[in-house]
Amino acid sequence: ALIDKESQKANIHSVLLGVQSKDGRINFQGAAGDASPDSPYFIASVTKMYTATVIMQLVDEGLLDLDAPIQQYLSHLPLDGIHVHKGVDYSKQLKVHQLIHQTSGLSDYFDGGLAETTFKKNQDRAYSVEDVLDMARSAAPFAAPDSGKSHYSDTNYQLLGAIIEAITGQSLADAFHTRIFDRLEMADTYLFDHNMPRSVEPIPFYNADTQLSVPLAMTSERGTGGAVSTMTDTLRYLRAYFDGELFNRAHFERMMQWNPMFFPMHYGYGLWRFKLPRWANLFRETPEFIGHAGVNGAMAFYNPENDLFIVGTLNQMDKPARQFSFMPRVVAAAT
Repeated sequence: ALIDKESQKANIHSVLLGVQSKDGRINFQGAAGDASPDSPYFIASVTKMYTATVIMQLVDEGLLDLDAPIQQYLSHLPLDGIHVHKGVDYSKQLKVHQLIHQTSGLSDYFDGGLAETTFKKNQDRAYSVEDVLDMARSAAPFAAPDSGKSHYSDTNYQLLGAIIEAITGQSLADAFHTRIFDRLEMADTYLFDHNMPRSVEPIPFYNADTQLSVPLAMTSERGTGGAVSTMTDTLRYLRAYFDGELFNRAHFERMMQWNPMFFPMHYGYGLWRFKLPRWANLFRETPEFIGHAGVNGAMAFYNPENDLFIVGTLNQMDKPARQFSFMPRVVAAAT
């Protein structure tokens, strides 16, 4: 009933929702509109969780130091001038942990331009990591590094993907497969590549009433937002992630040092925390969600107090925060 009601709202063409409880009491997957429960879909920025996962694995293996400057791993890339704030060039002082925590202050090439010019206008284009660096040079940074706030920037995660490739000697797609997807038997999850057609393509997402076709751009999003998955696979991943199957759980203490980002969101290491304060909800207690969301309404969150995993997508770019009003209603229905 909740899914059907959501699917009737303006500009919603498909809804996918998966909910599981740790104790197995709830195990639900449903869909409405132009989708079925097993439809593959773009998970958008939920991909950042995969990127952060591999980064923490490399830390466990002694191959990566979170406190090292990024130029130690990216000497092959032209980093000069990507972060000049108030006349100071911080480009070669940026640390790995600042990328993953969104505290680098680097400008965001996506919300800073491509979201409007490429995605919402349905004008496809390809871009490389070097192109992303050029876009960073042409835009003002948010702030100096470690300003005390997380500034959401897809530029950070493009650079983290490049670090993974430099250390492992693999493409990012192969690194994700060997380290996450194959390990967890996530057979329907992959990094999108327009050069590799699939027997079942991901369902298209929308901006209002426009069905978007941007295969070059989705390929270019790589470790910041380019993955495709299913609800079954994403639920498997979320459980493994929070159960410590993928990297040392001791990292969570550092990864869940929450920085303010924009109300009411906080950011950790490849993780969002969403919890409305009591005063914003008529002084009633509100559920907490830890995980990640995507600009197309994708969601992959854990609700700790009820031990619930929530995944799926609203598949729509017109209101990127739709899922944050939807998920509390999911929790209410499940509890």
